[in-house]
Amino acid sequence: MLASIALVLGCSLALVAGIGLLRFPDVLTRMHGATKPQTLGMVLVLIAVGLRADDRSAIAILVLVGLFALMTAPVSAHMLGRAAFRTGRVDRSTLSRDDLA
Repeated sequence: MLASIALVLGCSLALVAGIGLLRFPDVLTRMHGATKPQTLGMVLVLIAVGLRADDRSAIAILVLVGLFALMTAPVSAHMLGRAAFRTGRVDRSTLSRDDLA
């Protein structure tokens, strides 16, 4: 039962991330809308699979996958944001604070 709830919540968050990619207007909000719910959704799906797994080595691999995703998603989002900012894809008038100016 708990695995089913985690799976449904994780898939729902992944769906929200996909909708955010389509609906948000600019690069920075799309990036935020895609990375935050997608990462939590993936972790919930991994938890659901881990709850249903019988093999301890499979659970160890799931933990490693989750840790790797949690470490790389913020870094990749940060680098995408910087690249978008430096190439002029960000509307600077909409920023409340511009630390790179």
